Amino acid sequence: MIKVFIADDHQIVREGLKQILSATSDIHVVAEASDGKEVLKAARTMDFDVLVLDISMPGKSGLEVLKDLKNEMSNVIILILSIHPEERFALRLLKAGAAGYLTKESAADELVQAIRIVASGKRYITKALAEKLVLDLIEDRDEPLHEKLSQREFQVMIKLGQGKTLKNIAADLFISLKTVSTYRTRILEKLKMTSNAEIIRYCIEHRLVD
Repeated sequence: MIKVFIADDHQIVREGLKQILSATSDIHVVAEASDGKEVLKAARTMDFDVLVLDISMPGKSGLEVLKDLKNEMSNVIILILSIHPEERFALRLLKAGAAGYLTKESAADELVQAIRIVASGKRYITKALAEKLVLDLIEDRDEPLHEKLSQREFQVMIKLGQGKTLKNIAADLFISLKTVSTYRTRILEKLKMTSNAEIIRYCIEHRLVD
């Protein structure tokens, strides 16, 4: 039996996922959470095999939760299920330690298949993402500017894109205001921008924020 932990801030999504997985004989939902802090608290004490994690949650984002859990429990298996298209986040999250990435538009049977695959210790990459990676490799396509950012810079950029102040970002990430300011400077340099307004516009145009 594969024990699944579902983390999504929308109850209707969690209920839908539970309904889908209840139709299987080998997958059982053992826990659920609606925000990043709940996920971290439960994950440290719960017995589960796969965490199905949304990116966009209140408090700590899915990217932050992924990073924290992989630092604490390197063997934790996390399958990302997101509203964001694969080309926006998938590669970065896979590099950060996610075992797989699916969009919420995926069919129910694909979700079940993905859970079974990552539970067996393998990575799950959709056919569409695999084809994109091959095309990018063959055609040597230029990557988006935000791919040049480190994981921490990317986290800060997303929060700036959400309109958060430097003080709020420092509190969210448990780092100093000076450190956030330094990250902001690096982000502006790498994205070739001069203001937070440009960062917000960039994040919206690239569908990096809701």
